[in-house]
Amino acid sequence: MTDTLTEVDLTPLLRPFVSDKLQLKNRVLMAPMTRSRSPGGIPTDEVARYYERRALGGVGFIMTEGVNLDAPASSNDRNAPNLASAAALEGWRRVVEAVHAAGAKIGCQLWHCGDLRDPAATASPDFANQRPSGVDSRTGVVVAEPMTERECEETIASFARGAAAAKAVGFDAVEVHCAHGYLLDQFLWKRTNRRTDGWGGPSPADRAALPAEVVRAVRTAVGPDYPIFVRLSQWKQQDFAVRLFETPDELGAVLEQFKGAGADIIDCSLRRFWEPEYPGSELSLAGWAKRLSGRPVVAVGSVGLSEDFMSAFLRQGSSKADIGDLVRRMTADEFDLIAVGRALLADPSWFMKLSAGRFDEVVGAPPEAIDLYF
Repeated sequence: MTDTLTEVDLTPLLRPFVSDKLQLKNRVLMAPMTRSRSPGGIPTDEVARYYERRALGGVGFIMTEGVNLDAPASSNDRNAPNLASAAALEGWRRVVEAVHAAGAKIGCQLWHCGDLRDPAATASPDFANQRPSGVDSRTGVVVAEPMTERECEETIASFARGAAAAKAVGFDAVEVHCAHGYLLDQFLWKRTNRRTDGWGGPSPADRAALPAEVVRAVRTAVGPDYPIFVRLSQWKQQDFAVRLFETPDELGAVLEQFKGAGADIIDCSLRRFWEPEYPGSELSLAGWAKRLSGRPVVAVGSVGLSEDFMSAFLRQGSSKADIGDLVRRMTADEFDLIAVGRALLADPSWFMKLSAGRFDEVVGAPPEAIDLYF
């Protein structure tokens, strides 16, 4: 834990990001964080102000919290935002306008919770949780019938409709959420995907078939020039130690699937952005994703903080930490963009203070910062 920050040259973070489909004023993103502040799934003016404050704080891009689809079984919370009604879309239009006016761009994270869902807490309690192979992702026990072919097709179509709706209300990009143990991640994970049809198989590349098809459908829905992010993680809420990709070859095969389907930017969710992923190299998962895919890559995980995100849920907070290693990795182009979560929850002006050299004003993430999630 630290009480002061070492002053470092932030030029690598301040450089504009330019790709063929997305141009940003700097390399710092706000990471997606669930908030449960949208009653009935409709983003309020408070939601718009929440994102606007972070845009005014200087970040180049904001990725929204997970946004539920029009599929009734996608949501795990009646107060999580969705894209399923005219009122919700109008709420998002106000959010987008506020962020744009504050000088940042914003993407919409498309989210299907799969079996990480308490139906009673949702607006669709009569709809059963969807599971690729009927397996409870927490226990590994079969508890239901596998998703049918029709349900798989309907899920793909729902992501495509969500992407089209996001583009129509003015979002600058969409992200397909394939991480953290949610539905698309459950297709990638051998514990939860035991299918023997075209949506499963023994290898990670086999199990990536449906998530890749989602990306392909999203690409068709938004057209060739619209940016698509794909979020991946090794860890799951159900198991922090699990590894989807045991080797670089396995990771590379899955990335090829997503590239072929139309993914532009790979968003690697890490508990700690600096941790090496494979023996013999200090590259993180994000670094390997860039090396193997050739696509721009986002890294995220404990940026500027001494403890990983579990400290927030344990009400322990996290002290501020130096970002010299982050700057070094950005200078070496290990990854292209860095996403910041809890530090921006605690202080919307976190990045503005850093970029202005006001290191003594930068704070950590106190225990009460978790209340901004929920």
